[in-house]
Amino acid sequence: MRITIDGRRTEIAVKSECEPARWNPSSGRASGNKEEIRKLNTYLDILQGKVYDIYRELVSKGVEVTSEQIKAELSGAKQDKRMIIQLFQEHNDRLSALVGSEFSHNTHKRYVTSMTHTREFIRWRYQLEDIEITRLDFQFIEDYEFWLKSQRKCNHNTTMKYLANFKKIVLSCVKRGWLLKDPFESFKMGKHEVDREVLTEAELNKVVVKKMPTSRLDQVRDIFVLLLHGSFICGCPQAQTKRSNCRNGQ
Repeated sequence: MRITIDGRRTEIAVKSECEPARWNPSSGRASGNKEEIRKLNTYLDILQGKVYDIYRELVSKGVEVTSEQIKAELSGAKQDKRMIIQLFQEHNDRLSALVGSEFSHNTHKRYVTSMTHTREFIRWRYQLEDIEITRLDFQFIEDYEFWLKSQRKCNHNTTMKYLANFKKIVLSCVKRGWLLKDPFESFKMGKHEVDREVLTEAELNKVVVKKMPTSRLDQVRDIFVLLLHGSFICGCPQAQTKRSNCRNGQ
């Protein structure tokens, strides 16, 4: 039996015999009315039906379907497939368990958002809910970058941040030997320089009156305002562009 999906085919021995003279290649069945012929054709019908059942089940799950996967399901030797979103979720679950001790809530939130973007990109690019990590290559990363910029309207630096989060998941697969090559190897992750404008006094006042959810953030805000307000007081030209170089107002 030969199964072909997207040009890739897999052959399976059905472990049955038929006289060559009685075999009909066009129908894929034996010709004749003898009992053994009817039993053979019934067996082949059942086998073919199982293949279609497996195919429909895999499609309903929203996963990638390959001829090798159907063969594995049919023979009972199911492969332990590693899926991108599944591994991303496992990473985020571990990170969530360490929030407050090793990671902040914002770090966890950032990776949750990154996983959401990755899932939406896979739906957009492959019309699937998840795909195997073996599908990861340079083209996948390029297409992901394009999607973040064109569909999510992310600027370049934000796009690089999301890709950096995804890269952590990918490198984990490489280190475990699940991926033979890092798809990010030839991909440039550089960020663009951003010319940040100095806060106006009105903007600074908004920071001053902002209510913070914790006392720790209150302290951070007070220190920030003190340092920034010092640069306004001193009037040093350097303080308007690079506060760390300002000495006159210390």
